[in-house]
Amino acid sequence: MKLKGMMVGVLFTFLTIGFIGCGSSVSEEQLAQLDALKKEVSSLEKEASSLKDERAKLEREIAEKNRKLEECAQMKQETQANLEKLPK
Repeated sequence: MKLKGMMVGVLFTFLTIGFIGCGSSVSEEQLAQLDALKKEVSSLEKEASSLKDERAKLEREIAEKNRKLEECAQMKQETQANLEKLPK
């Protein structure tokens, strides 16, 4: 959610610079700011992608651990059933 807010803010800034630029010539400072914003957006997009990849990896690990837990629970249940069948 924070990333979306930042992206909206950056987009707003781009549009503002664009409208201001239409009325006058673009200064070197404005070009530098625009370039900095583009780099920041690129960096944030890379970070978001990396976090999505990490999340997918963690979700796969959780699914694998849950599968193993289910197997253990089933084996425990089978073992308990077998123990109850033994003569006392």
